[in-house]
Amino acid sequence: MGLTNRCATLSALLMMLALLLGGCQSLNTEPENSLYQQLGEREGIANVVEDLLYLIVEDERINQQFKGMDVAQFHRNLTDQLCELSGGPCAYTGREMRELHSDMAITDTQFNALAENLILAMEKNDIPTGAQNRLIKQLVPLYPDIRNL
Repeated sequence: MGLTNRCATLSALLMMLALLLGGCQSLNTEPENSLYQQLGEREGIANVVEDLLYLIVEDERINQQFKGMDVAQFHRNLTDQLCELSGGPCAYTGREMRELHSDMAITDTQFNALAENLILAMEKNDIPTGAQNRLIKQLVPLYPDIRNL
């Protein structure tokens, strides 16, 4: 199987896994709070994003993609975006995902590394697994725009 086919297969498996994990949330015994509340509202989301930024800097797989970015703006935009996606009262006003990532040539490995770091940041902030899965499920539809497929 060629590299392109393996990447496509991996991407399809990741999307199916995210959907499956999202479906498992009904088995979850956590209290029925909104995703926004489970993420710790805006402050909790901002903490996750801050920890994500530290993980990005340390991750040789992706840190070059973020070199030279405006860290404060990235933090604010990603916090707003995750807040909005989780049902919070925030409005993401940054650029569209396709436009923002159009010249970045992001690979599946880089996409998956960022997703892995996001999960690590959520774990560090004691975000319940069900809430992590629900957030990932909200992010899956952004994949084609980020990868520019």
